[in-house]
Amino acid sequence: TGNGICKCRVCECFPNFTGSACDCSLDTLPCMASNGQICNGRGTCECGTCNCTDPKFQGPTCEMCQTCLGVCAEHKDCVQCRAFNKGEKKETCSQECMYFNMTRVESRDKLPQPGQPDPLSHCKEKDVDDCWFYFTYSVNSNGEANVHVVE
Repeated sequence: TGNGICKCRVCECFPNFTGSACDCSLDTLPCMASNGQICNGRGTCECGTCNCTDPKFQGPTCEMCQTCLGVCAEHKDCVQCRAFNKGEKKETCSQECMYFNMTRVESRDKLPQPGQPDPLSHCKEKDVDDCWFYFTYSVNSNGEANVHVVE
């Protein structure tokens, strides 16, 4: 496959390649998930491709989960209690919901926009009073979670 040389009808692979036709890359970079783990910690990297061992997860780096709660739904109760002092976690807010930095903004156009270096989720969720509220959730390179919520 161009990743080795043929000697006496046997492939001798260049460094970082293996297999009978030198078609298996030992490079794990294509398997690196956005959290810095190989295959998101939910699979093995074989020939530069993730083999997801957790059946809920799929995709090139085992990061897609169709049945998992999304980022927005996962954090909505904590954002609601921190920003508006209401919701299901109102009573336990100070124990359960202090894991992110929160910034209030005046309007939706003041929320952080895509294009920044940290992965960013824009969220629109309903509160306990059936009203919409808007926030963004991002994690920076230091692993700190940051929430911006519209007042």
